[in-house]
Amino acid sequence: MTAAFMDLVDVTIVNIAIPSIERDLGASFGAIQWITAGYALAFAAGLITGGRLGDIYGRKRLFLIGITGFTIASALCGFAPNEEMLVASRLLQGTAAAMMVPQVLAIVHVTFPAHERGKVFGLFGAVVGLGAVSGPLLGALLTQWNLFGLEWRPIFLINLPVGIAGLILGRKFITESRAPKALRLDLVGVALATLGLLMLIYPLTRGRELDWPLWGHVCMAASPLVFAVFVAYEKYKTRKDGSPLVELSLFKVKSFAAGIAVQLTFGVVLGIFFLVWTLYMQIGLGWSPLKAGLTGVPFSIAVSAAAGMSVQLLVPRFGRKVLQAGAVTMAAGLLIYIWEAGRYGTAIAPWQMILPLVVMGVGMGLIVAPLTDAVLSEVPREHAGSASGLINTTAQMGNALGLGLVSVVFFGTIDEERPGPGAAGRVFAEAFQHSLWWVAAVLGAIFLVMFALPARPKQHLEAGAEDDAPEPVGKSAEQVEGTQEGEPEPVLAR
Repeated sequence: MTAAFMDLVDVTIVNIAIPSIERDLGASFGAIQWITAGYALAFAAGLITGGRLGDIYGRKRLFLIGITGFTIASALCGFAPNEEMLVASRLLQGTAAAMMVPQVLAIVHVTFPAHERGKVFGLFGAVVGLGAVSGPLLGALLTQWNLFGLEWRPIFLINLPVGIAGLILGRKFITESRAPKALRLDLVGVALATLGLLMLIYPLTRGRELDWPLWGHVCMAASPLVFAVFVAYEKYKTRKDGSPLVELSLFKVKSFAAGIAVQLTFGVVLGIFFLVWTLYMQIGLGWSPLKAGLTGVPFSIAVSAAAGMSVQLLVPRFGRKVLQAGAVTMAAGLLIYIWEAGRYGTAIAPWQMILPLVVMGVGMGLIVAPLTDAVLSEVPREHAGSASGLINTTAQMGNALGLGLVSVVFFGTIDEERPGPGAAGRVFAEAFQHSLWWVAAVLGAIFLVMFALPARPKQHLEAGAEDDAPEPVGKSAEQVEGTQEGEPEPVLAR
């Protein structure tokens, strides 16, 4: 939970400090996108590999390596003298996060029996909400205070004590686990997956800055072909030695395949919204980091409350309808925000944003925690690392795609208007509204894809039967450790 919290805070804390970084380093809009998209891209590219390495060499070991690398990379970000060094350090930070984060869900998956996992994901949702609250506020306060004249740098340096604490706690309390059968790392698969992601996202992020060159269009058009080669190779690898990078059999599980599609599109929503929201408030409206950070508090509280409640109370009773209600609610919040941004223009006040932000936050909370629960509900334990790596990969790939699309949906609108002095606020407000229409359209697609999710996650269907069973549900430490290091426990009847 400490690692998940630190990763989420790091993503949200950076958004609020972007204008300060832009001023201090004289960074271009392209560099700003890379400070956020570079992290997401490195994270997405390494997550499947990170999950598989955990399955092979031990999830605790990879978790500790990842959290150590993340802490070191945070220090490098904090002391970066220019935009190039900062972007490179963010890429390193994303790579380390890709080693650390997949182990979080995998460790949860192999440690807790199916009927207890819902409670853990409820706690996970609350931690996600707490990270969402803490990130913008911490970023705003640390940037505003300008501690020791360091400007934005403490937003990265704050990871050092948290990372050291996570390393110490992880060594002491996490039980080692790995896949029950010997696996080998699929290096060709790693290369193909990384190449496909880079060919899609790099031209999308740099395209506007380079005036959309021909090679960029060729790369994006060719990326599906690379992914097709990747799938064909993974099928061959499965037949050859049973150690593919991605267990394609997971996609035969309907809940997993549908959940992955939802994760991808929802990542696009978050990637677009959070960056354009920050730029709109701080550059368009001219608000201070603290004012922008405090404006986001109602949103974050709503996410946290709805996430905790959805898994514990709503999903066991209403199943996937909860997630669909979340998509509709979030879209409704966006429509209110679009209307307010047009109605009040640059004179809009923070209190006027509370209603759309709370409605959006409730919608997001109804999606984030139950979605992970639903996607993993029918995944066999021996593929927990690979599955959680895939979940995180698709979310981050969607996030990186969303950040890349900011070039088109937000900066593209600003370029068309070419605002003169004094007109920037109005143009930023219009670009913000235009971006939100895109986000609302993607949420409409998410609502439809959610019909493919199971009506009720499997563990909630089984929980009653398990609770009535005569044997105790708890396990001793020896039993848990034996299950993790040895055979997988057959918790999923098919």
